[in-house]
Amino acid sequence: MLSITNLNKTYPNGTQALNNVNLEIGTGMFGLLGPNGAGKSSLMRTIATLQLADSGEIMFNDIDVFQQPDELRKVLGYLPQDFGVYPKVSAEMMLNHIAKIKGIQSKTDRKAYVADLLNKVNLYKFRKRNLGDYSGGMRQRFGIAQALIGNPKLIIVDEPTAGLDPLERNRFHNLLSELGEDAVVILSTHIVDDVINLCTNMAVFNEGRVVVQGHPLELSNTLNGKVYRKSIAKEETELYQSEHNVLSTYLRSGNLYVNVFAEGNPGEGFEKVANNLEDFYFYSINQPQAV
Repeated sequence: MLSITNLNKTYPNGTQALNNVNLEIGTGMFGLLGPNGAGKSSLMRTIATLQLADSGEIMFNDIDVFQQPDELRKVLGYLPQDFGVYPKVSAEMMLNHIAKIKGIQSKTDRKAYVADLLNKVNLYKFRKRNLGDYSGGMRQRFGIAQALIGNPKLIIVDEPTAGLDPLERNRFHNLLSELGEDAVVILSTHIVDDVINLCTNMAVFNEGRVVVQGHPLELSNTLNGKVYRKSIAKEETELYQSEHNVLSTYLRSGNLYVNVFAEGNPGEGFEKVANNLEDFYFYSINQPQAV
């Protein structure tokens, strides 16, 4: 169990990245959904012992993260949003080095372990290639592999599907789903579909605070019967935004649509539509207080 209590962090430039964050996260896949700049990465870095909070507490089982950072690192797997690589080192050599640091001392065991990891992220045939020659998507897959070394009990992945094609994204989803059976896995993302496909628990995070937490389907269902859609002209967008609680505007088959939240049919040609987690996400981040 990961318990986060009254966590606050303000950077020297005055930006309050974390605002009284409270979360309880158990074994399984947990989605942290929020827009870019919401503070998700700040929270991930704090949990991963890369920065201290100004106040608050983080406990992972019986480990006090701020008081026992080395103990947490023994059971932590972390894939940051941005990470560097040694350009002149092969993926196989780098993973072998990390595995040795993580305590896999037998050369034979390390070789088999690294080969298995490379197969899981579909990089085995590129294992001898230098990391500097990898594409962006390949580097992301390498980052996923290094985060899994040592069978960590707490896994943090920050925007993990960025740069992955649809096939690799599905492969990674399957891998994360397996890991969530035995570990606490935190998936930080702004991609709603990743949360829908993977997570049984989630929180919407915005402006450094937890807006709402719960089961994705249950949260989505709170908007049942309250989402309406209409096809509009592009020049009408600002008008509808000023007159309605607009959740989103989007193109479908070349036509522009607007989705709005309303307690009753707003008329003017709107039709009720089945809502989804994306509608709830847009609704929740635009509310002044938690829903």
